[in-house]
Amino acid sequence: MRTMLKSKLHHARVTQVNLDYEGSITIASNLMTASNILPFEQVEVLNLNNGARFTTYAIEDEETSGVIGINGAAARLTAKGDILIIVSYCQLPDDKAKIMAPAIVHVDRENKIVRQGRAPSASLHRQAVCP
Repeated sequence: MRTMLKSKLHHARVTQVNLDYEGSITIASNLMTASNILPFEQVEVLNLNNGARFTTYAIEDEETSGVIGINGAAARLTAKGDILIIVSYCQLPDDKAKIMAPAIVHVDRENKIVRQGRAPSASLHRQAVCP
């Protein structure tokens, strides 16, 4: 089994931080759908502003809200306006890993989708194979 990139939400901007919440990252519903991230799925968050990396789980916000909210202890690792890359992974056997193509979603300064699809480096024979 190999651990492969399943989803990437690129350059999402933090819209809110809430230290007094139990934990997690809140993501607008349309961004979760486009990037193939399910509610309560484990995600890794990479902060481009300060280099922090942390693992948490996704909570779904309202459709097209543009919300990217960092909750709980992770709120100490981000600030409103920080730029993030949010990724998730899946485990696949070698035969499926060789044809796997992750979902990639790029957003603008308001967290609106500007481009989405499969990884540009993926060959024509690659496809979505993660559940």
